[in-house]
Amino acid sequence: MINFKTEIANAISKATNIEQKEIKSYIEVPKEAANGDYALPCFKLAKVLKKAPQAIATEIKEKIEIDTNIIQKIEIVGGYLNFYINQNTLAKEVLKQIAQEKDYGKSTIGNGKTVVIDYSSPNIAKPFHIGHLRSTVIGGALYKIYKYLGYNTIGINHLGDYGTQFGKMIEGYKLWGSEYNIDENPIDQLTQIYVRINNLCKEDEAVLERCRNNFKKLEEGDPYCTELWNKFKTLSLQEFQKIYDLLDIKFDSLNGEAFYSDKMPEVIEILEKQGKLVDSEGAKVVQMQDENMPPCIIIKSNGSTTYATRDLAAILYRTRTYNFDKALYLVSYEQTLHFKQVFETAKYLGIDEKYLKGLEHVAFGMLLLKTGKMSTREGNVIKLEELLNEAIQRAQKIIDEKNPNLENKEEIAKKVGIGAVIYNDLANSRIKDEIFDWDEILNFQGETGPYIQYTYVRTKSVIEKAGNIPNIDSIDVAILEDEESKQILKLIYNFEDILVQVTEKNEPSILSRYLIDLSKAFSTFYNNSKIIVEDQKIQDARVYLTYAVGKILKTGANLLGIKMPDKM
Repeated sequence: MINFKTEIANAISKATNIEQKEIKSYIEVPKEAANGDYALPCFKLAKVLKKAPQAIATEIKEKIEIDTNIIQKIEIVGGYLNFYINQNTLAKEVLKQIAQEKDYGKSTIGNGKTVVIDYSSPNIAKPFHIGHLRSTVIGGALYKIYKYLGYNTIGINHLGDYGTQFGKMIEGYKLWGSEYNIDENPIDQLTQIYVRINNLCKEDEAVLERCRNNFKKLEEGDPYCTELWNKFKTLSLQEFQKIYDLLDIKFDSLNGEAFYSDKMPEVIEILEKQGKLVDSEGAKVVQMQDENMPPCIIIKSNGSTTYATRDLAAILYRTRTYNFDKALYLVSYEQTLHFKQVFETAKYLGIDEKYLKGLEHVAFGMLLLKTGKMSTREGNVIKLEELLNEAIQRAQKIIDEKNPNLENKEEIAKKVGIGAVIYNDLANSRIKDEIFDWDEILNFQGETGPYIQYTYVRTKSVIEKAGNIPNIDSIDVAILEDEESKQILKLIYNFEDILVQVTEKNEPSILSRYLIDLSKAFSTFYNNSKIIVEDQKIQDARVYLTYAVGKILKTGANLLGIKMPDKM
């Protein structure tokens, strides 16, 4: 496919003798369609060319040589040079690619590069609640998108299966295990034990000390503690898998914190040899005054390790096992300091600079209830499985009201309900906190998952009425010269670029917003241009454009983890 931006940059480079790569980095897409399809802000060249932006724009326009089959016209507005793509060429290029490529927008840009994505990471023996939803769906979307762009993508579920909380769980089970049937309803029963032991720890310091000792015994391989821990983990993973099946989330590794228990001594040894591990109030820490951060605790005063110790062991293991270019950590912004400390400490492990540069904490905001924040300790959480099931039930109720005779309502309600929850999570910048509101997320009209699904269903309905998808060779692209068609074609043309932007910023909301923009553009086209008409040539062109929209909506939604129904 013609890369219009590259063609423009090449022509400007020849006219100015400025490197093409630099020119390309300056070219932008105007917010207003009236200002062209691409624009060069000439003030960015003023320093090099030692001229006023307006004069630079005039001079480039006079000198530039570019095929009119690629760029139809060039206009100067202030210090901007605005470029208008040849509409016929755009339509031909886009529709030809739609016809030829099974997976439109798929790329080899990531070939030869490896990305490790650490996401979801629920805690064993605790409920999989809506606080875990964000890491799971943001990570799941990035996993799919990186893979689509050709990256060797490794998804890791770094399970919370270690730490003092397991000392608490073991102590609680020792005290009250006979009162609970953890085989029948494991997470609920274990949560009750956890809340109960946590309350007792608040009242009795001696109980808290026993819990800490239990964890130390677990680290040392005590048979009783290890057997209990394995049972908690097996039962928890069985429950978690139900959630992952609903959300279509997959992992390549389930190595949690415990996996690194025998790998932590090496980290401690390296840090000691480097002279970076110092005693501090009975604990061993890496000092970080120069970085204006508190010390990174590696070994607590009671001799047990920390999250940081395990994360450092994981970094060392992942560099050796995956030879990654990027290692992304999908964890809330509450852990920003932790990851700054860990990445800073990783510099002392003797690993290659390439790996240090690839480490990235992909932070996100909290998912809040209208009543505020959740806490397992306090017992006020919404379980994710319950939430997803309720979303399905609510979607089914809406479908029953809107289309009572629809076939396969249960399957469609599942796609709509779960799609609504996923889209709600990915709709806005990941760093923003989100308040969960049923009325908003299941709205079929607003900027929601159901709206994108409804638009896709409308494209399917148009093709059904037409009776077939026309042959690409019969399409007269001159019919698609109206503004509505042009807007759709431009959006489809930019699909791969949108996916690249997602990976550059690790921001799935870029794709979410794009799918809304494409849905809106199609709604405008649908309302203003009659598609099923007597003139076969007009119908074929418009039906093919409709088919192209449906194809991109389905591909894009699937990359976010949203399944498309054929009817609604």
